[in-house]
Amino acid sequence: MHNILVRPLITEKMTNISAVENKYGFIVNPKANKVEIAKAIEQKFNVHVTDIRTLRHKGKTKTQFRKSGRFVGKTSKYKKAIVTLKEGETIELFEQV
Repeated sequence: MHNILVRPLITEKMTNISAVENKYGFIVNPKANKVEIAKAIEQKFNVHVTDIRTLRHKGKTKTQFRKSGRFVGKTSKYKKAIVTLKEGETIELFEQV
């Protein structure tokens, strides 16, 4: 089994959503499906997952202007998972923020 959870998604928006709606965000492996994501979160944090929504972000093109000319590059693409937990359960990692 490959590494499914890359890192938690801790932003101002996700912090507000997790406090109100009991939803938590993670950056996950792009090849992982919803079943694998749910199992990984349940095993790692010892919680029960009720719903998962996933979305893929495309990489943006970025341009830098330097003395030697113009450089065009891309930011990396990634997959994001928004996980809803069973009522009354929380992930302590997000509570510390």
